[in-house]
Amino acid sequence: MAQAVLPGNPPIDITLRRSPRARRISLRVSGLDGRVTLTLPRRGTEAEAMGFARQKEDWIRQQLSRQPETVDVTLGARVPVAGQMLQVAVGAGRAPRVVGARLEVPPGTVGPKVEAYVKQAARAALSAASDRYCAMLGRSYGRITLRDTRSRWGSCSSAGDLMYSWRLVLAPPEVLDYVAAHEVAHLAHMDHSPAFWAVVADLMPDYATPRGWLRREGASLHRWNFRP
Repeated sequence: MAQAVLPGNPPIDITLRRSPRARRISLRVSGLDGRVTLTLPRRGTEAEAMGFARQKEDWIRQQLSRQPETVDVTLGARVPVAGQMLQVAVGAGRAPRVVGARLEVPPGTVGPKVEAYVKQAARAALSAASDRYCAMLGRSYGRITLRDTRSRWGSCSSAGDLMYSWRLVLAPPEVLDYVAAHEVAHLAHMDHSPAFWAVVADLMPDYATPRGWLRREGASLHRWNFRP
């Protein structure tokens, strides 16, 4: 991969990626981090790629303007956790704790301490949701792993292990529940066949609503920066 810059105010960093399978130049603006990527065919030149980017400059800037604003998690920041908006404040305890609408953390580095609390809350919520849906399905899972993934919100392995993005706890609770129902349904069907979606519907009849939210708003869950 190579890097290039599209001049303007502000300049736009562009990643140039060459693919032997590409038949033409293609352009992508990531909804997660705003990264602009130009994919070139094997014989495409950088000059041709940047010419294409200049033609699409208005569209690129429009897409970037829609990126969710980053929130650095410091004192005073507001973070949604399990459906409750909490304001980060200094507390006297040794561990983060919720007091009313405040998330009180010990003095010192704030972001990582809030992140640790968010991960703990995510594990509790996702474990409870997975247990509930497994009981409904009459199946069991192996273990639950939490990661900060960007390509998927969850997965189910052939061994029955579940993986989730801990950032799901920053979403409305029904969105977290949908992802849990989705992955538990894979314990019955390791595909996305009509039979699989029938299981999802049995577990969560109104799954289409939170699924739609995740498709539209999921990228915004990465706006909170816990290590500014």
